[in-house]
Amino acid sequence: MKRVAIIGGGFSGLSAACYLAKEGYSVTLFEKNSTIGGRARFLKRDGFTFDTGPTFYWMPDIIEKFFNDFGKKASDYYELIRLDPGYEIYFGEKDSVKISSDIEKIFETFEEIESGSSKYLRKYLKQGEYNYRVAIDKVIEKPGKSPFELIMPETISRVSQFFTSISADVRANLKSEKLREILEFPVLFLGAKPSKTPLFYCFMNYADMILGTWHVKGGIYKLVEAMESVAKEYGVTIVANCHIDKIVTTNGKATSLKHTSQPGGVKSETETDFVISSADYHFSETLLEERERNYSQKYWQKKVFAPSALLYFVGFDKKLKNISHHTLFFDSSFKEHAETIYDTPRWPDKPLFYGSFPSINDSTLAPDGKECGVFLIPVATGIKDTPELRENYFLQIISRMEKLTGDSIFEHILFKESYSLNNFTQDFHAYKGNAYGLSNILTQTAFLKPKMENRHISNLIYAGQLTVPGPGVPPSIVSGKIASVLTHKKLKNG
Repeated sequence: MKRVAIIGGGFSGLSAACYLAKEGYSVTLFEKNSTIGGRARFLKRDGFTFDTGPTFYWMPDIIEKFFNDFGKKASDYYELIRLDPGYEIYFGEKDSVKISSDIEKIFETFEEIESGSSKYLRKYLKQGEYNYRVAIDKVIEKPGKSPFELIMPETISRVSQFFTSISADVRANLKSEKLREILEFPVLFLGAKPSKTPLFYCFMNYADMILGTWHVKGGIYKLVEAMESVAKEYGVTIVANCHIDKIVTTNGKATSLKHTSQPGGVKSETETDFVISSADYHFSETLLEERERNYSQKYWQKKVFAPSALLYFVGFDKKLKNISHHTLFFDSSFKEHAETIYDTPRWPDKPLFYGSFPSINDSTLAPDGKECGVFLIPVATGIKDTPELRENYFLQIISRMEKLTGDSIFEHILFKESYSLNNFTQDFHAYKGNAYGLSNILTQTAFLKPKMENRHISNLIYAGQLTVPGPGVPPSIVSGKIASVLTHKKLKNG
């Protein structure tokens, strides 16, 4: 039986492990941290449970397809709740817009803000639906080897959408700044400014408004546990607390992994017939000799990265008012904040921020009468991260939240914990402390992303958010599947 070693237990690594074990390979997954799931982890404190990674559950159909591939359903493992509203955006004091789970109500909301805007929204979402189906049915599972993967009647007929930005289209058709920002915000999950994101990605709005925003009861880590159950059912061996030190190669082939167990520091070596690294791509290449790497340090320095994040996990001693499960605070300049991430990397003066308050809809996540909150500020990669900065930004966003919502918050904080660039680097070897991989600008889309196959080592494949299809939970799961298909082909062909 051929042996496959997988580095990294995030969504892509777990996905690859499941598919390859199903094909009959002996699969061992090595995870540096004490828990698998990669960035999808959890924090438990004083009766509160926080998702410390992804909080939005979008594109449920892609996740469902993963389970269907193993004769399962997501509902076999966890309960999904469709959120209504999907999210709320604050633009000023007691001035917010809620995005309903009912599309007709969304059209009404647009009309109330700008007469005639719903006509454009209907057309825009129809376009988004078409693009979503092309992306999901025709493109998303391609390995990013060639531009010809994108050349098909469905994309040729819409080629202009790859050279027009979302921002250009939205701003040419809507006058309301609020409505513009509502349509521009989902592409932040692609890690790029709307002015740099191809219009083809308007399918994110379709995913948002039509497919909906969902919550996993008990937290999104339930998805990790579900994938772990599938992996173990097919015989995957999971080794946690194990740091990979080197990919050993001979004559252009990976032959073993050198690793160190934590705690204890016991050094070992595991022989293998194939390696998939779903760890940070840049870090994965440091496990090789320089001549064996796909890319130089200069290459990575030139790449445009999606934002990192400054996160806070906060316990409140009361139920908060005037907020939704997902609440975005856009009371400052979208454009100015984006410039601090992409143009001149620095800490923003008055950042946009996001809050997730899952205990509004899920009583299992906080004690009775209390609320858990996760706050996120998108920030540039590679900037200095200090305790003083973290404290200053926390005071700022809580003060602004009080003003915007009209609710007293400061005196009801039981505790807070923060997480930012230094933690991403330490926990995930994330290049420059990145949280969301590469930005999905045109020059970093599809076949222009870092390649999945190592050019020098014939039995080494990369997976995860720094390669195709890109950042996010569903794309990472798909990335693992693509890696498994490439691996199976190579092993089958000797």
